[in-house]
Amino acid sequence: MKITIITVGSIKEKFFLDAIKEYAKRISRFATLDIIEVQDESNNRDEKSVKQIEGERIIKKIPNSSYVICCDLKGKMLDSIELAKEIDEIYNYKSSNITFIIGGSLGLSKCVIDQADFLLCFSKMTFPHQLMRVILLEQIYRAFKINNNETYHK
Repeated sequence: MKITIITVGSIKEKFFLDAIKEYAKRISRFATLDIIEVQDESNNRDEKSVKQIEGERIIKKIPNSSYVICCDLKGKMLDSIELAKEIDEIYNYKSSNITFIIGGSLGLSKCVIDQADFLLCFSKMTFPHQLMRVILLEQIYRAFKINNNETYHK
């Protein structure tokens, strides 16, 4: 299985980088992980233009034949077991490549949302993209542990 995470912006804080590195290492037991960062656009333009430019950058990075899951406030909320089942079902019946997309500070453009096979909402709260990347990686790791009937802190 291959997991790709496409995200807007880069991470500079060491504590976030350390957490990302740790979860990437843990996930490597179960899947190949590729994290792709696209440049965030300056907010000195109107919101629609910023989202459109970032969206075009994201779309160029989506791997062919990948099942695309966008993290979006309008998406479906799942608990960890439901996410694990969703990942397992995608892998077994739809694609061995899953791409998760995390938007920039203004969210995702319509052109990216239209590419999605599934919209996933982690919370109605807003998280910084740096923290969202850590949360997503932790939940992917948790899903693999659940799907492999391995124990993990609840």
